[in-house]
Amino acid sequence: MMTTPCSELIQEYFHTGTLANLPTQLYINGQWQAAEGDAKLAIDDPSSAKTFTHVSAAQVSDVELAISAANQAFKQVWKPAKGSARAAILNKAAALLEQKADLFSVVEALDSGKPLAEAQGDVSSAIATLRYYAGSADKLEGNSYPLGQGNFSFSSKEPCGVTAHIIPWNFPLSTTIRGVAPALAAGCTAVVKPAETTPLTALMMADIFHAAGLPDGVYNVIPGLGKEAGAALVNHKDVHHITFTGSVATGIGVMQAAAKNINSVTLELGGKSPILALADCDLEKTAEGVLWAIFYNAGQICSAGSRLVVDKSIHKALVALIVEKTKQLTPAHALENPNYGAINSAQQLNKIDGFIKRAKERGIQTACGGHKLETKSGGWFYAPTIMDDVPMDDELVQEEIFGPVLTVQVVDGLDEAIEAANCTNFALAAGVYSQNIDQALAAAQGIDSGQVTVNNYWAGGIEVPFGGNKHSGIGREKGLVALDNYCTTKAITLAF
Repeated sequence: MMTTPCSELIQEYFHTGTLANLPTQLYINGQWQAAEGDAKLAIDDPSSAKTFTHVSAAQVSDVELAISAANQAFKQVWKPAKGSARAAILNKAAALLEQKADLFSVVEALDSGKPLAEAQGDVSSAIATLRYYAGSADKLEGNSYPLGQGNFSFSSKEPCGVTAHIIPWNFPLSTTIRGVAPALAAGCTAVVKPAETTPLTALMMADIFHAAGLPDGVYNVIPGLGKEAGAALVNHKDVHHITFTGSVATGIGVMQAAAKNINSVTLELGGKSPILALADCDLEKTAEGVLWAIFYNAGQICSAGSRLVVDKSIHKALVALIVEKTKQLTPAHALENPNYGAINSAQQLNKIDGFIKRAKERGIQTACGGHKLETKSGGWFYAPTIMDDVPMDDELVQEEIFGPVLTVQVVDGLDEAIEAANCTNFALAAGVYSQNIDQALAAAQGIDSGQVTVNNYWAGGIEVPFGGNKHSGIGREKGLVALDNYCTTKAITLAF
């Protein structure tokens, strides 16, 4: 594969306003094709608010074609394939993606609005994920069961069939691969519906998989609107598992659709994740950790550390230190590689601003930020914002904002901190900062969430299971446990 370095791609974009050879069509059964009626999605650059390309928008008939192709490929080619053959293809895809990392990083930054360095991290994560699940493809083993003399009972892990993947706009490539890699490793086929604002890298992966030797029909991509492509996909009788990342309201709809066909789901939904800063924490380390827990990707992360639950004895000092650190965040166009990026859409920007305007009207104190930003590139930017000493029942505490807004809750002692951490309907992630291991472990045990980290909010990796409790979702992604999403267990018993 020919490779073009980041610098040349960036120069091309700023000179022409787009990039050459971006995908513009659906990918179904190994072929690029226009959507029925030639419907289009406009793809905007969040850093400039300008449209830089268009992509076909799948209709119901296109979804039908993709599912049919995936179903045929599953039965005839991919399910019968040896695990070692699937592993080789996933490893080859990882190597090819690594060769194309510059292109994917630039497109991901351009498509999503996140800084180039963050996009590069996402591509590296996708490469690691492909390799991780490649290593598992030939190790999906069953068990034997002791029934006594004259009986022999054992089980096998079998792929469930066609899988649907509904991808969010905040991490387009890494979320696609996070679900598709274990599905393919298990022997399932995939139909991917990327978010309508960020479909490009999921489409670009089609060429990577094709070059790696993936059979036609195993990986299909159908960008489109949720009410058309998404609804047709999750309601289809030949889809056997749905992996969805997005809002609680949409997740409920996905689960209801799946129930009609008795299909399984993995739902990674909203978050309002707390960071507990206990009285004995290292202030500098905690402030730095909180800064990036909420302002990485401009807070557009389901598991962002969006609530600071801080002991009253260190409240003022810690908030002042975080406010000081926000001054180092400088917004700019994603391809200029700033340390603070754009909001993905005008709609999301206005949603964030609405939360803050209402909070100000209620008298909530703004420690910093609280307004839209103007940059020389234009685009959709919101100032890093900290809302201080917020009551537990306020919407800033209870509702997901999905933007660069840190809500501070002041508590007195560990018990109050745990109570505050658990005060919402969300339970996705949490962080604890403390220099006392007993306090840290007590907090970790007391918090209701899918994962808790101590003294490093973003600790973990593809090896660590990820998912939420309560309204934050059902099931787990990442780690070996994710393979169970895409497998059924068949028990076989012989009497002799």
